[in-house]
Amino acid sequence: MSEHLILELALLGTVIGACQWAAWWAKLPAILPLLISGICLGPITGLLDPEALMGSFLFPFISLSVAVILFEGALTLRFDQIRGLEKVVRNLVTSGIFVTWIIIAVSTRFILDFSWELSLLFGAIAVVTGPTVVIPMLRTVRPNATISNILRWEGIVIDPIGALLAVLVFEFILSSGGAMRPESSLTLTFIVFIKTVLGGVIMGVSLGYTLGSALLRHLIPEYLQSVITLLTVLLCFALSNQIQEESGLLAVTVMGIWMANMKGVAIDDILDFKENLSVLLLSALFIILAAKIQFDQFTQLGIGALWIFLIIQFVARPIKILVSTIGSTLSVREKVLLGWIAPRGIVAAAVSAIFAIKLIHAGYEQAELLVPLAFIVIIGTVSLQSATSRVLAVKLGVAEPDPKGFLLIGANNIARAIGSALVSQGFRVLLTDSNWENIKIARMENLPTYHGNAVSQHADRHLDLVGIGKMLALSDDRELNALAAMSYKNEFGRNNVYTLSYHKEGDPSKHSVAPTRGGVMLFGKEITFSKMDAIIGDGAEIKSSKLTESFTFDDYLADRTSAILIFAIDPKGRIQMFVENGEMKPTTGWIVASLVGKNKTIN
Repeated sequence: MSEHLILELALLGTVIGACQWAAWWAKLPAILPLLISGICLGPITGLLDPEALMGSFLFPFISLSVAVILFEGALTLRFDQIRGLEKVVRNLVTSGIFVTWIIIAVSTRFILDFSWELSLLFGAIAVVTGPTVVIPMLRTVRPNATISNILRWEGIVIDPIGALLAVLVFEFILSSGGAMRPESSLTLTFIVFIKTVLGGVIMGVSLGYTLGSALLRHLIPEYLQSVITLLTVLLCFALSNQIQEESGLLAVTVMGIWMANMKGVAIDDILDFKENLSVLLLSALFIILAAKIQFDQFTQLGIGALWIFLIIQFVARPIKILVSTIGSTLSVREKVLLGWIAPRGIVAAAVSAIFAIKLIHAGYEQAELLVPLAFIVIIGTVSLQSATSRVLAVKLGVAEPDPKGFLLIGANNIARAIGSALVSQGFRVLLTDSNWENIKIARMENLPTYHGNAVSQHADRHLDLVGIGKMLALSDDRELNALAAMSYKNEFGRNNVYTLSYHKEGDPSKHSVAPTRGGVMLFGKEITFSKMDAIIGDGAEIKSSKLTESFTFDDYLADRTSAILIFAIDPKGRIQMFVENGEMKPTTGWIVASLVGKNKTIN
């Protein structure tokens, strides 16, 4: 028996890894392959039985997973960033949430004949979108910066707010006893509700302040910070539930918000750890919950579940956008795309699962349908919007054109020179470097920068790649260049990732990065980083000229003896980099840029 359970756990881990990799490769939210895999492993093949696998640990696992998810989401919610948001985003997470909640709740009540209590709860569960499904979709859809920023921030902010709404509705259901109560009972319900809110807030603030102060005073060594934070989150959840049942989710959300807004508390490493843990927990949770679903539950929902999905997609979201954008400067076309993109994800599935289990024990038989209904909405919104949003954005004229911008690894002399030349021709650039001096100089030259490692987890969350489609690895660290090339090949395509040569005479091959690990070699094998750095240090500059019938490419080369060719732009504005063994032959109307010395020669 134990060997069978071990095999199931190993199978679960293997499927998690395969689903996450497939989602990364296909640039899709991981939810789809995870849910499909869970359904295949559970009701279709019977290879995975969650009840047998986890037994009495199933409910605690779901509860604690949701607690970690909400804490991680709350860690990203900073008040200073909220104050700087556009009015549209504030409306989306306030009045927009209320409008969506009411529309979904009323539809669920009359279409599926759910009780008002369950209808209001499902409405609260279904208002959230979440960055884990929105951001991967934005990378594929590539809407303009305005739409992209609105959707990104809506997803970040709405997660904890939507989860809090669901918790409060759930508390109201339990305290009301599931029936219309007399006035005295409603008073008791209100008291329980207040105790839940106060208990969660007080516990969250207390432990958040305590842990934040310990981190601020360096009382916890760095290698223990993530572990102790996790244990404190679990303690906060458990203690709050002991004080007032079901206040734990509110408590961990408040704890995360409090720590995120404490001045001087460094939470980046903690957030990285929580992200990694969340990926594992959520992946396992989705597969397990999907495996637990029975096909007869979908039968019970019937065609009504499809109608709920259609109302969420075609009624609730458009009305939410219409209400939230009143008085804004958004165009009608931008509003249409905003009204189309709102995929449901992690919080909707996890919160529906935990509340369903508790409500079933409380005597709500229909509560078992909350999870399959949530999954139908998740699969429907993610599938439909992933398949159609890019086409719709292009048709509406609110999509970014083919990304022509450049991500530059490094902000040194070479990167700044090339970056400035690209900017002068109208191309977007983003220079990344961990060296503050390089970043400071680049900013003084009005070049957009990212101070940090371009392959870090922080970069995965914060690096804005909208409009960027090529990468130039120009760092003085060739290992970093190779790593960046490997990391961004899938993002931009191998032919759009370029690296400089580091070849030196007598340089043993065992000390060189394999060519297959890098991208396309820029300029030529003999044009090394050290050579270009020295040339630019001697005063060489990148200059551009337009070719004409009387001034051909051959004339250009003759006029700039030994100049290093950098890039060329054709009459349609398409740019190409000069590369090793390249066969580019610019003609009339092209713009050619090259690195030239003061006398048009480079020795």
